[in-house]
Amino acid sequence: MTTTTTTASVPDRDFLLALAQTDAFTPLPATSLEAVLSSPPFVPVPGTFNARDLGLVPGSPIRSGRLYRTGVFSSSSSSPSSSSSTADSRSELEPGLGLGVGRMFDLRTAGERARRPELVVDGVEAVWIAPDEGGEAAPGLKDFEEGEGEKGMVRMYLGVMRLYRRGIRRLLEQVGEGWDRGAVLFHCNAGRDRTGVVAAILLSLAGASGETIALDYMLSRIGIEPAKDQLLAYVTKGPMAASLDSPGFRNMANLRLSCWEAFVRAVDAEYGGFEGYVRATLGFSEEEVAKIKNNLVLPN
Repeated sequence: MTTTTTTASVPDRDFLLALAQTDAFTPLPATSLEAVLSSPPFVPVPGTFNARDLGLVPGSPIRSGRLYRTGVFSSSSSSPSSSSSTADSRSELEPGLGLGVGRMFDLRTAGERARRPELVVDGVEAVWIAPDEGGEAAPGLKDFEEGEGEKGMVRMYLGVMRLYRRGIRRLLEQVGEGWDRGAVLFHCNAGRDRTGVVAAILLSLAGASGETIALDYMLSRIGIEPAKDQLLAYVTKGPMAASLDSPGFRNMANLRLSCWEAFVRAVDAEYGGFEGYVRATLGFSEEEVAKIKNNLVLPN
């Protein structure tokens, strides 16, 4: 498969983490933002935002050029993405060019897909498996009011692991099958929450440290900056509509290490860790998990 190569240096981990902890309602310095978004682990992909190579996150054991996470790809003019043309987006994604993507996994609901249709790319298989519906209510703003919003984030992210388990399983099956079709790209709407949970599962299976996984999660604070205004407007029109001054809304909009750490503790308590979830809930055997791990870190 064709992989992306780069000669750009990876910014210092401590610098990235400090920048990522900037409050969501405080603009990032333009010079720093431009430098980071043009350097690994971020990759420039026309037509989307928050795009990065999981193999280039500082400390990641995943081989580069295999797994990409992004915000939404959309043929809709209302998509909160860059102003680059749809044709440019296609050229970056076609197998053998740019990222060398062979499959693109959409981690959104049917309603989100109706509002922002998935981009159709020749030669790239689009995969969408509807999340489970019913049985549990989404967290409300009140869940995010205490502390830094830990309760709401934990509830939301555990919900991702339950409701999107069939789609997550199919993505992991693809990793276990190998890279003959090219790299795998996965996204949700902002490429932050659902995508962040799936990225954490993949990084954990590859043997990444907790610090590396947390850094990848926090990097979405930087990656969504170019689309932040559109994303905030989108959220305020939905079921969580509220004043931007609401403590619950502000906590929900931010990414904080305390929330991520609370989620990891909850995963440990409920599943015995991310690998425990993959084995017990998704039903992968020991042999299948070993194959997924090898395909994440070993050369072709």
